Amino acid sequence: QFFVFCHGLLQLSQLLVSGYLKSSISTIERRYGLSSQTSGLLASFNEVGNTLLIVFVSYFGSRVHRPRLIGCGAILVSLAGFLMSLPHFITGPYEYDQSVASTFSNTTDLCQPGAPGARANLSAASCTPHASRENHEVLLVMFVAQALLGIGGVPIQPFGISYIDDFASERNSPLYLGILFSVTVIGPGVAFMLGSAMLRFYVDIDKASAAEVQLTNKDPRWVGAWWLGFLVAASLVALSALPYFFFPREMPKEGRGVQGFPAVLLRNLRHPVYLLVVLAQVNISAMVAGLATFMGKFLERQFSLTASLANMIIGAVNIPGAMVGIVVGGAILKRFQMSLRQCSALCVLGMLLCLLGAFPLLFLGCPTQKVAGVTYWDSSGLGHHDMECNARCHCPENGFNPVCGSHGVEYTSPCSAGCRNVNIGANNSVLNYTECSCIPGPGLARPGTCGTGCSHLFVPFVVLSCLAGILASTSHTPSFMLILRSIQPEDKSFAVGIQFMLLRVLAWMPGPVLYGSAIDTACILWERRCDRRAACRYYDNTLFRHRYLGLQFFFEVGAF
Repeated sequence: QFFVFCHGLLQLSQLLVSGYLKSSISTIERRYGLSSQTSGLLASFNEVGNTLLIVFVSYFGSRVHRPRLIGCGAILVSLAGFLMSLPHFITGPYEYDQSVASTFSNTTDLCQPGAPGARANLSAASCTPHASRENHEVLLVMFVAQALLGIGGVPIQPFGISYIDDFASERNSPLYLGILFSVTVIGPGVAFMLGSAMLRFYVDIDKASAAEVQLTNKDPRWVGAWWLGFLVAASLVALSALPYFFFPREMPKEGRGVQGFPAVLLRNLRHPVYLLVVLAQVNISAMVAGLATFMGKFLERQFSLTASLANMIIGAVNIPGAMVGIVVGGAILKRFQMSLRQCSALCVLGMLLCLLGAFPLLFLGCPTQKVAGVTYWDSSGLGHHDMECNARCHCPENGFNPVCGSHGVEYTSPCSAGCRNVNIGANNSVLNYTECSCIPGPGLARPGTCGTGCSHLFVPFVVLSCLAGILASTSHTPSFMLILRSIQPEDKSFAVGIQFMLLRVLAWMPGPVLYGSAIDTACILWERRCDRRAACRYYDNTLFRHRYLGLQFFFEVGAF
């Protein structure tokens, strides 16, 4: 029982490390200027190390000191977590365009008619060879950390499960495994809640005093303390690793020899039910992988939420919804003692209802707000660098500090709105901008984006997506049963190993990259850093929604 307790704790903390990255992905994109394709690859990169080793590890499981190997794996996972936060400590403070001169920047982004030369080299100044090298280092460290995370996670689940199954009584084993299984489902939920808590703090909480930070967490330039969560999660993993070095080895019964490896593999892959169910699970997993990685980003953009709130919704609504679905599916199975054919009918029904719930989601959203020179041109029809109203301001091309004009049009910076003056309130925060030559009437603008004006659709969206999630996850347990009951008993653990490997190779690895690439195609304004395309500033929200949810719908149809 103590082993089960330790293992639950370890799996929870391991999932915190891998799940936390997904909760802070939009923040890391903004901080280091990553496209969604890159961040999607980063999020799925831990599966690479994992996949290469998992089959052999589950095959040679009985010949090693399992608890000790689990401990070593956990130490690697913990190391990976600390490595993930390292970029924060090796790079300088986060810099952003601002309207009030401060200690780290004496230039402001207001409209300053005058020497054009002074403004032009503002954006070029940040482009030293050091800056671009720093970026390669950050990516390298994060990819290495993700690979380590995958490798360290290899022994944890298969060895833990087989160790428990070998030494627990026949009667208690299912209970223990059920406990562990529920932990693996709760884990990501806890990770998103951790993300929600950490992203409320400013990223450079350790480098800058509160007075110097002029951003609130609703600001589009806000970057939360993404690295803090990795420190918390990695410390938890390190703690839960300790007991494993003190569990006994307990030689289990000898398993079969290695001779059967290719034969068993072929026998399972030729099994039609096994193959079809695994393919359906691949579709569902690909959908979940994309959802988990970018759902937060989607909610932030579509409904103008803060990253913290988006994580809170996912962790408190969507993931518990999926858990409810899994439990309900299992309960129906148990209550009606279903045959295999009834199991598959239950899966089909669940997916059909899920499709009906998910289809309306494609239409619940709003177009991108009007952004001058990006999604909106005034009657003169000119782009925003040629607009007469700010021609004299000589704005740097790359500036980004959105303001919202009193006529409901957003500008990428106070300078591009032609604002000459800024009113500052208590504690250095910007109240509003005045004398903006591009804005008709009083020429007023407030800091921050105008928002998509979509808040009325937010609750229906969350309710429907949660419902679709519950319905899709009812098929989880019956589809596992289909696999376990349709193959030869002695192949069971191996078949499950192959199943997990196929899910990783075909779904968890390519899924986030595919979603990330699809999201990138909806971008209409890229930030540029050192002449390379960095993070996306503005998406065409309608395209974003159709491509993101359309991909999700496609996988649901595939599973069905």
